[in-house]
Amino acid sequence: MLEINNISFRYNPDKWIFNQINFVLKPGEIIGLYGESGTGKSTFAKVIAGHLKPDKGKVTVNGVPYNQKGRNPVQIIGQHPEKAINPRWKMKQVLAESGGFDEALLEMFGINQELLQRYPSQLSGGELQRFCLARTMAPETKFLIADEMTTMLDTINKAQIWKTVLQIVKQRQLGMLVVSHELPLLNRICTSLLSFEDMLKTNQEKKNHGFNI
Repeated sequence: MLEINNISFRYNPDKWIFNQINFVLKPGEIIGLYGESGTGKSTFAKVIAGHLKPDKGKVTVNGVPYNQKGRNPVQIIGQHPEKAINPRWKMKQVLAESGGFDEALLEMFGINQELLQRYPSQLSGGELQRFCLARTMAPETKFLIADEMTTMLDTINKAQIWKTVLQIVKQRQLGMLVVSHELPLLNRICTSLLSFEDMLKTNQEKKNHGFNI
């Protein structure tokens, strides 16, 4: 279970982005987090994934704080795959960064041997995002955070990627937090929805588990 306990974060000492937020994500759950742009959803996602350190509070998996270095059980995938990949590496090296890759997993994402020999600049945005997703799906991954991960993609790529991701999430019983401003998407794929604006109002005694709308 992924637990966020009273976490607070600020870039500016005089202004909290969020303060004392509690949240729980269980294996197999797919929770949608929606809200207006600029409210801090992406910052919240980065704190959960360990990319940013909270000023207060803690994030744990099964009661244990996870390491900020090495393979984390919580992985995040954003909307700009080109920023998450070393442009000087061939895609085979990109995947090897995660400690290896599963041929069956690559097949599910439509990644063939020819693509493995290309550089990032030789791939489309949809192809790059498939590589980024394959890289996050290591055996150690227990929770996945999708932060607007298909916003920049065309309709066909978006549908194909979500079909594959949801299949893997179901097979492995991964917990998934889907951060997006696209309510139609969240209503279609999530088991429950959570408003980030409502989370900002929470106090330290309240824990949100998501709610249906």
